[in-house]
Amino acid sequence: MELQYGRHLAYCTNIHRGETWAETFASLEQSALAVRDRVSPHAPYAIGLRLSHTAALELEEPGKLLAFQRWLDRQNSYVFTINGFPYGQFHGTRVKEQVYAPDWTTPERLTYTNRLCDLLAAILPPGMEGSVSTLPGSFKEFIRCPDQEQRIFENLWSSIEHIARLNETSQCRLQLALEPEPLGLLENTAETISFFQRLRALRPKDSRAAKYLGVNYDTCHFAVAYEEPRQALAALKNASIPISKIHLSSALKTAPTPGARAALKNFADDVYLHQVVARDLECRLHYYRDLPEALAADPLIASEWRIHFHVPLHAPAGLPFQNTNDHLLGALDWLAENPGQCPHLEMETYTWEVLPPELKSRSVVEQLVAEYNWTLGRLTERGLARR
Repeated sequence: MELQYGRHLAYCTNIHRGETWAETFASLEQSALAVRDRVSPHAPYAIGLRLSHTAALELEEPGKLLAFQRWLDRQNSYVFTINGFPYGQFHGTRVKEQVYAPDWTTPERLTYTNRLCDLLAAILPPGMEGSVSTLPGSFKEFIRCPDQEQRIFENLWSSIEHIARLNETSQCRLQLALEPEPLGLLENTAETISFFQRLRALRPKDSRAAKYLGVNYDTCHFAVAYEEPRQALAALKNASIPISKIHLSSALKTAPTPGARAALKNFADDVYLHQVVARDLECRLHYYRDLPEALAADPLIASEWRIHFHVPLHAPAGLPFQNTNDHLLGALDWLAENPGQCPHLEMETYTWEVLPPELKSRSVVEQLVAEYNWTLGRLTERGLARR
Protein backbone atom coordinates (compact mmCIF):
# COMPACT_ATOMS: atom_id res chain seq x y z
CA MET A 1 0.00 0.00 0.00
CA GLU A 2 1.12 3.54 -0.62
CA LEU A 3 2.10 5.59 2.42
CA GLN A 4 3.07 9.22 2.93
CA TYR A 5 5.96 10.71 0.90
CA GLY A 6 5.51 8.18 -1.90
CA ARG A 7 6.67 5.22 0.19
CA HIS A 8 5.18 1.74 -0.17
CA LEU A 9 4.58 -1.00 2.41
CA ALA A 10 4.11 -4.74 1.89
CA TYR A 11 4.84 -8.00 3.62
CA CYS A 12 7.40 -10.27 2.02
CA THR A 13 5.83 -13.40 0.57
CA ASN A 14 8.87 -15.46 1.58
CA ILE A 15 6.73 -16.37 4.61
CA HIS A 16 4.84 -18.77 2.32
CA ARG A 17 6.10 -22.02 0.86
CA GLY A 18 6.58 -22.01 -2.89
CA GLU A 19 9.54 -22.88 -5.09
CA THR A 20 7.67 -23.18 -8.42
CA TRP A 21 5.66 -20.38 -9.96
CA ALA A 22 2.46 -22.42 -9.56
CA GLU A 23 3.12 -22.77 -5.82
CA THR A 24 4.07 -19.10 -5.47
CA PHE A 25 0.96 -17.93 -7.32
CA ALA A 26 -1.24 -20.22 -5.23
CA SER A 27 0.06 -18.56 -2.06
CA LEU A 28 -0.76 -15.15 -3.52
CA GLU A 29 -4.33 -16.20 -4.29
CA GLN A 30 -4.90 -18.04 -1.02
CA SER A 31 -3.05 -15.88 1.51
CA ALA A 32 -2.02 -12.53 0.04
CA LEU A 33 -5.54 -11.72 -1.15
CA ALA A 34 -7.00 -12.79 2.20
CA VAL A 35 -4.66 -10.34 3.91
CA ARG A 36 -5.50 -7.64 1.35
CA ASP A 37 -9.20 -8.01 2.09
CA ARG A 38 -8.48 -7.27 5.76
CA VAL A 39 -5.96 -4.44 5.49
CA SER A 40 -6.49 -2.73 2.10
CA PRO A 41 -9.83 -3.80 0.59
CA HIS A 42 -10.32 -0.70 -1.54
CA ALA A 43 -6.95 0.95 -2.15
CA PRO A 44 -4.29 -0.55 -4.43
CA TYR A 45 -2.54 -3.38 -2.59
CA ALA A 46 1.24 -3.77 -2.64
CA ILE A 47 2.95 -7.16 -2.86
CA GLY A 48 6.53 -7.83 -1.79
CA LEU A 49 7.28 -10.79 -4.02
CA ARG A 50 9.71 -13.60 -3.34
CA LEU A 51 10.70 -15.63 -6.40
CA SER A 52 13.03 -18.62 -6.31
CA HIS A 53 15.30 -19.37 -9.25
CA THR A 54 12.79 -21.96 -10.51
CA ALA A 55 9.77 -19.67 -10.13
CA ALA A 56 11.54 -16.81 -11.89
CA LEU A 57 12.45 -19.03 -14.85
CA GLU A 58 8.84 -20.15 -15.16
CA LEU A 59 7.34 -16.69 -14.78
CA GLU A 60 9.66 -15.42 -17.50
CA GLU A 61 7.59 -17.33 -20.07
CA PRO A 62 5.59 -14.65 -21.95
CA GLY A 63 2.19 -16.28 -21.42
CA LYS A 64 2.67 -16.64 -17.66
CA LEU A 65 4.04 -13.15 -17.25
CA LEU A 66 1.15 -11.62 -19.17
CA ALA A 67 -1.36 -13.65 -17.14
CA PHE A 68 0.25 -12.41 -13.93
CA GLN A 69 0.13 -8.80 -15.11
CA ARG A 70 -3.57 -9.17 -15.87
CA TRP A 71 -4.19 -10.83 -12.50
CA LEU A 72 -2.50 -7.89 -10.73
CA ASP A 73 -4.75 -5.48 -12.62
CA ARG A 74 -7.90 -7.44 -11.75
CA GLN A 75 -6.93 -7.64 -8.09
CA ASN A 76 -6.04 -3.94 -7.84
CA SER A 77 -2.57 -5.02 -6.75
CA TYR A 78 0.99 -4.22 -7.72
CA VAL A 79 4.55 -5.45 -7.10
CA PHE A 80 7.19 -2.86 -6.20
CA THR A 81 9.93 -5.07 -4.73
CA ILE A 82 11.31 -8.59 -5.09
CA ASN A 83 13.28 -10.51 -2.47
CA GLY A 84 16.14 -12.17 -4.35
CA PHE A 85 18.15 -13.35 -1.32
CA PRO A 86 17.10 -17.05 -1.18
CA TYR A 87 17.88 -18.63 -4.56
CA GLY A 88 16.46 -22.09 -3.85
CA GLN A 89 14.14 -23.83 -1.41
CA PHE A 90 13.43 -21.72 1.66
CA HIS A 91 10.99 -23.78 3.74
CA GLY A 92 10.56 -27.34 4.89
CA THR A 93 14.21 -28.42 4.59
CA ARG A 94 17.62 -27.54 5.99
CA VAL A 95 18.48 -24.07 4.69
CA LYS A 96 21.09 -22.75 7.16
CA GLU A 97 24.18 -21.30 5.41
CA GLN A 98 23.02 -22.63 2.03
CA VAL A 99 20.70 -19.61 1.79
CA TYR A 100 23.88 -17.81 0.63
CA ALA A 101 24.47 -20.23 -2.23
CA PRO A 102 25.07 -19.57 -5.01
CA ASP A 103 26.73 -16.35 -3.87
CA TRP A 104 27.93 -13.32 -5.84
CA THR A 105 31.17 -15.05 -6.82
CA THR A 106 29.12 -17.16 -9.24
CA PRO A 107 27.51 -16.49 -12.63
CA GLU A 108 24.37 -18.26 -11.39
CA ARG A 109 23.69 -15.51 -8.82
CA LEU A 110 24.24 -12.80 -11.43
CA THR A 111 21.92 -14.44 -13.97
CA TYR A 112 19.20 -15.03 -11.38
CA THR A 113 19.34 -11.46 -10.09
CA ASN A 114 19.27 -9.93 -13.56
CA ARG A 115 16.25 -12.09 -14.38
CA LEU A 116 14.45 -10.76 -11.29
CA CYS A 117 15.23 -7.21 -12.41
CA ASP A 118 13.82 -7.97 -15.87
CA LEU A 119 10.63 -9.36 -14.37
CA LEU A 120 10.19 -6.42 -12.03
CA ALA A 121 10.74 -3.95 -14.87
CA ALA A 122 7.94 -5.70 -16.78
CA ILE A 123 5.36 -5.56 -13.98
CA LEU A 124 6.32 -2.38 -12.11
CA PRO A 125 3.66 0.34 -12.37
CA PRO A 126 4.77 3.27 -14.57
CA GLY A 127 6.69 5.93 -12.70
CA MET A 128 7.17 3.81 -9.56
CA GLU A 129 10.57 2.95 -8.11
CA GLY A 130 11.43 -0.75 -7.88
CA SER A 131 13.94 -2.69 -5.78
CA VAL A 132 15.43 -6.17 -5.80
CA SER A 133 17.16 -7.19 -2.56
CA THR A 134 19.96 -9.71 -2.50
CA LEU A 135 22.47 -11.33 -0.17
CA PRO A 136 25.45 -9.32 1.13
CA GLY A 137 27.89 -10.69 -1.41
CA SER A 138 28.50 -13.97 0.37
CA PHE A 139 28.78 -15.74 3.72
CA LYS A 140 32.05 -14.90 5.51
CA GLU A 141 32.99 -18.59 5.78
CA PHE A 142 32.75 -18.97 2.00
CA ILE A 143 35.43 -16.32 1.32
CA ARG A 144 38.92 -17.80 1.45
CA CYS A 145 40.97 -15.71 -1.00
CA PRO A 146 41.06 -12.14 -2.41
CA ASP A 147 40.09 -13.37 -5.87
CA GLN A 148 36.59 -14.18 -4.57
CA GLU A 149 35.94 -10.57 -3.57
CA GLN A 150 37.17 -9.47 -6.98
CA ARG A 151 34.66 -11.79 -8.66
CA ILE A 152 31.90 -10.38 -6.43
CA PHE A 153 32.81 -6.86 -7.54
CA GLU A 154 32.87 -7.90 -11.21
CA ASN A 155 29.47 -9.59 -11.00
CA LEU A 156 27.92 -6.68 -9.12
CA TRP A 157 29.23 -4.26 -11.73
CA SER A 158 27.72 -6.48 -14.43
CA SER A 159 24.37 -6.31 -12.64
CA ILE A 160 24.68 -2.53 -12.24
CA GLU A 161 25.24 -2.26 -15.99
CA HIS A 162 22.22 -4.49 -16.62
CA ILE A 163 20.01 -2.34 -14.38
CA ALA A 164 21.27 0.83 -16.05
CA ARG A 165 20.26 -0.53 -19.46
CA LEU A 166 16.86 -1.56 -18.09
CA ASN A 167 16.28 1.89 -16.67
CA GLU A 168 17.11 3.40 -20.05
CA THR A 169 15.13 1.02 -22.27
CA SER A 170 12.13 0.39 -20.00
CA GLN A 171 11.94 3.89 -18.54
CA CYS A 172 11.70 2.38 -15.06
CA ARG A 173 13.62 3.16 -11.88
CA LEU A 174 15.21 0.06 -10.40
CA GLN A 175 17.83 -0.47 -7.70
CA LEU A 176 19.63 -3.57 -6.46
CA ALA A 177 19.97 -3.67 -2.67
CA LEU A 178 22.56 -5.67 -0.72
CA GLU A 179 21.22 -6.95 2.60
CA PRO A 180 23.86 -7.03 5.39
CA GLU A 181 23.33 -9.90 7.83
CA PRO A 182 25.18 -11.36 10.84
CA LEU A 183 28.22 -13.34 9.61
CA GLY A 184 27.51 -12.31 6.03
CA LEU A 185 30.36 -10.79 4.06
CA LEU A 186 28.76 -7.48 5.07
CA GLU A 187 27.21 -7.49 8.52
CA ASN A 188 27.46 -3.95 9.87
CA THR A 189 27.66 -0.34 8.78
CA ALA A 190 31.45 -0.06 8.75
CA GLU A 191 31.88 -3.18 6.62
CA THR A 192 29.15 -2.05 4.24
CA ILE A 193 30.64 1.42 3.69
CA SER A 194 34.12 -0.04 3.18
CA PHE A 195 32.78 -2.57 0.66
CA PHE A 196 30.99 0.10 -1.37
CA GLN A 197 34.10 2.27 -1.36
CA ARG A 198 36.24 -0.58 -2.71
CA LEU A 199 33.66 -1.47 -5.35
CA ARG A 200 33.34 2.14 -6.54
CA ALA A 201 37.13 2.60 -6.55
CA LEU A 202 37.38 0.03 -9.34
CA ARG A 203 35.57 2.51 -11.62
CA PRO A 204 36.09 5.90 -10.00
CA LYS A 205 34.53 7.84 -12.88
CA ASP A 206 31.44 5.61 -13.18
CA SER A 207 28.53 7.08 -11.21
CA ARG A 208 26.14 4.21 -11.91
CA ALA A 209 26.96 2.31 -8.70
CA ALA A 210 25.77 5.27 -6.64
CA LYS A 211 22.49 5.30 -8.60
CA TYR A 212 21.66 1.62 -8.96
CA LEU A 213 23.26 -0.22 -6.01
CA GLY A 214 22.05 0.39 -2.49
CA VAL A 215 21.33 -1.32 0.81
CA ASN A 216 18.37 -3.24 2.14
CA TYR A 217 18.48 -2.24 5.81
CA ASP A 218 17.05 -5.11 7.84
CA THR A 219 16.25 -3.83 11.33
CA CYS A 220 16.64 -7.31 12.84
CA HIS A 221 20.11 -7.79 11.33
CA PHE A 222 21.48 -4.39 12.33
CA ALA A 223 20.04 -4.76 15.84
CA VAL A 224 21.80 -8.12 16.24
CA ALA A 225 25.01 -6.27 15.33
CA TYR A 226 24.32 -3.81 18.21
CA GLU A 227 24.06 -0.86 15.83
CA GLU A 228 22.15 2.32 16.64
CA PRO A 229 19.64 2.95 13.81
CA ARG A 230 19.96 6.72 13.55
CA GLN A 231 23.76 6.53 13.46
CA ALA A 232 23.84 3.60 11.02
CA LEU A 233 21.32 5.09 8.57
CA ALA A 234 22.94 8.52 8.72
CA ALA A 235 26.38 7.00 8.08
CA LEU A 236 25.08 5.14 5.01
CA LYS A 237 23.41 8.29 3.73
CA ASN A 238 26.58 10.35 4.30
CA ALA A 239 28.53 7.73 2.31
CA SER A 240 26.07 8.30 -0.59
CA ILE A 241 24.78 4.74 -0.32
CA PRO A 242 21.07 4.58 -1.21
CA ILE A 243 18.74 3.04 1.37
CA SER A 244 16.73 1.15 -1.24
CA LYS A 245 14.51 -0.77 1.17
CA ILE A 246 14.04 -1.31 4.90
CA HIS A 247 13.03 -4.72 6.17
CA LEU A 248 10.86 -4.24 9.24
CA SER A 249 11.82 -7.17 11.43
CA SER A 250 12.64 -7.92 15.04
CA ALA A 251 15.19 -10.18 16.73
CA LEU A 252 15.28 -11.90 20.10
CA LYS A 253 17.42 -10.49 22.86
CA THR A 254 17.97 -11.77 26.37
CA ALA A 255 20.39 -12.11 29.23
CA PRO A 256 21.79 -15.67 28.97
CA THR A 257 20.41 -16.85 32.31
CA PRO A 258 19.84 -20.58 32.86
CA GLY A 259 16.10 -20.04 32.37
CA ALA A 260 16.55 -18.11 29.15
CA ARG A 261 18.99 -20.66 27.76
CA ALA A 262 16.55 -23.45 28.52
CA ALA A 263 13.72 -21.58 26.81
CA LEU A 264 15.89 -20.78 23.79
CA LYS A 265 16.12 -24.47 22.95
CA ASN A 266 12.59 -24.10 21.53
CA PHE A 267 13.99 -21.67 18.92
CA ALA A 268 16.89 -23.89 17.77
CA ASP A 269 15.30 -25.32 14.62
CA ASP A 270 16.96 -27.36 11.89
CA VAL A 271 15.89 -25.07 9.03
CA TYR A 272 17.34 -21.58 9.43
CA LEU A 273 20.67 -20.21 10.63
CA HIS A 274 20.17 -18.30 13.89
CA GLN A 275 23.39 -16.43 14.42
CA VAL A 276 24.01 -15.14 17.95
CA VAL A 277 26.03 -12.07 18.90
CA ALA A 278 26.86 -11.86 22.59
CA ARG A 279 28.00 -8.68 24.32
CA ASP A 280 30.10 -8.96 27.48
CA LEU A 281 30.37 -6.55 30.39
CA GLU A 282 33.15 -4.64 28.61
CA CYS A 283 30.94 -4.25 25.47
CA ARG A 284 33.04 -6.64 23.41
CA LEU A 285 31.13 -8.73 20.89
CA HIS A 286 31.40 -12.52 20.59
CA TYR A 287 29.96 -14.30 17.55
CA TYR A 288 28.32 -17.72 17.35
CA ARG A 289 27.51 -19.26 14.00
CA ASP A 290 24.19 -20.75 15.18
CA LEU A 291 22.04 -20.91 18.29
CA PRO A 292 23.05 -24.47 19.32
CA GLU A 293 26.71 -23.36 19.41
CA ALA A 294 25.84 -20.43 21.67
CA LEU A 295 23.81 -22.68 23.96
CA ALA A 296 26.80 -24.99 24.31
CA ALA A 297 29.17 -22.13 25.19
CA ASP A 298 30.12 -20.68 28.57
CA PRO A 299 27.29 -18.28 29.51
CA LEU A 300 29.44 -16.24 31.87
CA ILE A 301 31.15 -14.21 29.15
CA ALA A 302 28.02 -12.37 28.09
CA SER A 303 25.63 -9.87 29.63
CA GLU A 304 23.31 -9.96 26.61
CA TRP A 305 22.58 -12.16 23.64
CA ARG A 306 20.96 -11.03 20.41
CA ILE A 307 19.68 -13.84 18.25
CA HIS A 308 18.94 -13.72 14.53
CA PHE A 309 15.45 -15.12 14.80
CA HIS A 310 12.72 -13.03 13.19
CA VAL A 311 9.89 -12.83 15.72
CA PRO A 312 6.45 -11.31 15.02
CA LEU A 313 6.47 -7.54 15.31
CA HIS A 314 3.24 -7.54 17.29
CA ALA A 315 4.30 -10.27 19.75
CA PRO A 316 4.51 -8.83 23.29
CA ALA A 317 7.95 -8.92 24.86
CA GLY A 318 8.19 -10.75 28.15
CA LEU A 319 10.72 -12.45 30.35
CA PRO A 320 12.99 -14.19 29.73
CA PHE A 321 12.99 -12.62 26.26
CA GLN A 322 12.83 -9.13 24.90
CA ASN A 323 12.84 -8.08 21.25
CA THR A 324 14.62 -5.44 19.19
CA ASN A 325 11.55 -3.41 18.23
CA ASP A 326 13.32 -0.39 19.71
CA HIS A 327 15.77 -0.56 16.80
CA LEU A 328 12.93 -0.80 14.28
CA LEU A 329 11.18 2.18 15.86
CA GLY A 330 14.43 4.14 15.80
CA ALA A 331 14.69 3.47 12.07
CA LEU A 332 11.12 4.76 11.61
CA ASP A 333 12.00 7.86 13.63
CA TRP A 334 14.91 8.47 11.24
CA LEU A 335 12.57 8.06 8.26
CA ALA A 336 10.19 10.61 9.74
CA GLU A 337 13.11 13.03 10.03
CA ASN A 338 14.31 12.25 6.48
CA PRO A 339 11.15 12.13 4.34
CA GLY A 340 13.02 11.86 1.05
CA GLN A 341 14.87 8.69 2.04
CA CYS A 342 13.97 5.03 1.34
CA PRO A 343 10.85 4.45 -0.77
CA HIS A 344 10.25 0.83 0.25
CA LEU A 345 9.24 -0.81 3.52
CA GLU A 346 8.68 -4.55 3.82
CA MET A 347 7.69 -6.64 6.83
CA GLU A 348 9.73 -9.83 6.86
CA THR A 349 8.80 -12.27 9.62
CA TYR A 350 9.45 -15.40 7.55
CA THR A 351 9.83 -17.84 10.47
CA TRP A 352 6.14 -18.74 10.79
CA GLU A 353 6.69 -22.48 10.31
CA VAL A 354 9.40 -22.73 13.00
CA LEU A 355 7.96 -20.40 15.64
CA PRO A 356 7.45 -21.96 19.09
CA PRO A 357 3.78 -22.73 19.82
CA GLU A 358 3.33 -19.76 22.15
CA LEU A 359 4.12 -17.39 19.25
CA LYS A 360 2.12 -19.36 16.72
CA SER A 361 -1.37 -19.21 18.16
CA ARG A 362 -3.07 -17.96 15.01
CA SER A 363 -3.18 -18.64 11.29
CA VAL A 364 -0.57 -17.12 9.03
CA VAL A 365 -3.19 -14.72 7.63
CA GLU A 366 -4.12 -13.60 11.13
CA GLN A 367 -0.45 -13.12 11.94
CA LEU A 368 0.10 -11.00 8.86
CA VAL A 369 -2.96 -8.86 9.58
CA ALA A 370 -1.62 -8.28 13.09
CA GLU A 371 1.77 -7.33 11.63
CA TYR A 372 0.08 -4.76 9.38
CA ASN A 373 -1.97 -3.34 12.22
CA TRP A 374 1.08 -2.99 14.46
CA THR A 375 3.22 -1.49 11.71
CA LEU A 376 0.59 0.93 10.43
CA GLY A 377 0.00 2.09 14.00
CA ARG A 378 3.68 2.90 14.46
CA LEU A 379 3.89 4.59 11.06
CA THR A 380 0.80 6.69 11.77
CA GLU A 381 2.24 7.84 15.11
CA ARG A 382 5.19 9.26 13.16
CA GLY A 383 3.18 10.87 10.37
CA LEU A 384 4.38 8.30 7.86
CA ALA A 385 0.94 6.81 7.16
CA ARG A 386 -2.76 7.58 7.53
CA ARG A 387 -5.22 5.10 9.07
